[in-house]
Amino acid sequence: MDTILELKKLQKHYSIRGGVLRRQVNTVRALDGIDLDIYRGECLGLVGESGCGKTTTGKAIVRLHAATAGSIHFHPANGDADMDIARVPRRRLKKMGLRSKLQMVFQDPTTSLNPRMLVKNIIAEPIRERERLTARQLEDRVLELLVMVGLTRDHLLRYPHEFSGGQRQRIAVARAIAASPEFIVLDEPTSALDVSVQAQILNLLQQLRRKLNLTYLFVSHHLLVVKYIATRIAVMYLGKIVELAPTDQLFADPRHPYTCALLSGIPIPEVGPRPARMVLTGDVPSPLNPPDACRFHTRCPFCIAICREQEPPLEKNGRGYAACHRKNEVPGLVATQYG
Repeated sequence: MDTILELKKLQKHYSIRGGVLRRQVNTVRALDGIDLDIYRGECLGLVGESGCGKTTTGKAIVRLHAATAGSIHFHPANGDADMDIARVPRRRLKKMGLRSKLQMVFQDPTTSLNPRMLVKNIIAEPIRERERLTARQLEDRVLELLVMVGLTRDHLLRYPHEFSGGQRQRIAVARAIAASPEFIVLDEPTSALDVSVQAQILNLLQQLRRKLNLTYLFVSHHLLVVKYIATRIAVMYLGKIVELAPTDQLFADPRHPYTCALLSGIPIPEVGPRPARMVLTGDVPSPLNPPDACRFHTRCPFCIAICREQEPPLEKNGRGYAACHRKNEVPGLVATQYG
């Protein structure tokens, strides 16, 4: 498949400073060696509990955060040579057109939209940065984008506070696609919305992906939302990817105990007996000092000696990948203990 982004050994560490001289006293290892290929035209879901590094991954890709180490190779659709955008100086990103090619839609549209700008100016701003258009051409282009996301001409001369949450998120999506991107990070774009509005935004995103040939990284902790929109899913735990598989395989045959625990927590609106929930115990290791062995071993019900001694590599398993020493045993273990 055609790859649009390749993440190799990607790291993002944050310094913790203290004392009178504000010296570095510790380091938070938010991302600690991510290897990930994202294919052109797909929607890759990225799931995991809060603080595992999902949003940091997205921000590192679009260069809102500079990577500490590793590479992010971007393959443009126009046939230009791929480049390691993690090594491009920040001041050259705009000049090289990378800012427009890689966009992001944030979780809360209330804070991501400038409250002092009219909607027409919010959407027009990224267009002005990359194209020279007359005032009439610019207005026509803005209106075209508004209609594309389900709004109308009547919304041009309003401020963000005059809209509902779902409408504000539509404006944020219009602003993102105004730059004609190839790749968009969607950072929990539906978590602040009502359930009925969530479905509308998800359907809109699906339509835009097909119509504009976009590629998404969909960050979320809501597994059913990710199941609906994603073609593949990557599961993160404490700065590492522990499982990666096509959506249908991940839900039908998970191979990492952490994935099994996440799936068992999904509420099922059905009457009758249900499998026992896989409730995790133990402490979550600190990102200041994560274990050198398997990072999940302190909470894993299937932990054995090797799990406390060696970090499992992310290895191919069927159509997907799993980082677990017992990945081939996990389905049977879960069925026996929690079935």
